[in-house]
Amino acid sequence: MPNPAKTDFEIHPLLKNRYSPRAFLDKPIESAVLRRIFEAARWSASCRNDQEWFYVAGIRNQGPAFERICSVLTPKNQEWAAHAAILAILCGRVTFADGTTPNKWHAYDCGQSAAHLTFQAAAEGVSVHQMGGFDAQKAIAELSVPGGFLPLAAIAMGYAGDPASLPEQLSKWEVAPRTRRPQAEFVFDGAWGKALE
Repeated sequence: MPNPAKTDFEIHPLLKNRYSPRAFLDKPIESAVLRRIFEAARWSASCRNDQEWFYVAGIRNQGPAFERICSVLTPKNQEWAAHAAILAILCGRVTFADGTTPNKWHAYDCGQSAAHLTFQAAAEGVSVHQMGGFDAQKAIAELSVPGGFLPLAAIAMGYAGDPASLPEQLSKWEVAPRTRRPQAEFVFDGAWGKALE
């Protein structure tokens, strides 16, 4: 169900209409669509072109991977994410590919990859809900994440469903107006705190 942003300035419709639903249709994501979504993640920018993002994904009703990923989410997130078509854990390599030099930009680069994934998904009519509510240590154990890699986010993907299918509080959050801080609070002109004119 659309919940467009009420922007102060006009932005691309994909950005304006993107939101993070908790209600999903019981509908799989076609393989070709899913491949295009991850292809967009692949072509994100990264420091030194290191490409330090890795996704462990599970498709609902296609083996145990989906259930293992769902099990590392917080109980509140499990409540709705169990109905998504895809669940994934985004992991970042904490060193550059040489395996020894720390990469302090890994989380930034992985976030960019997830943003690329999100907007390709939006172009495909697929919704994405990214989460911090998961147990990273359990994810490492359940998903055989090797040393040197850090689980950074959980991601649910699917076709947005009817908010009325959710428990009451989640349904209210689903349809509540979306808000963001105004630009004057975070875009500064030459020095911290002076709003860009």
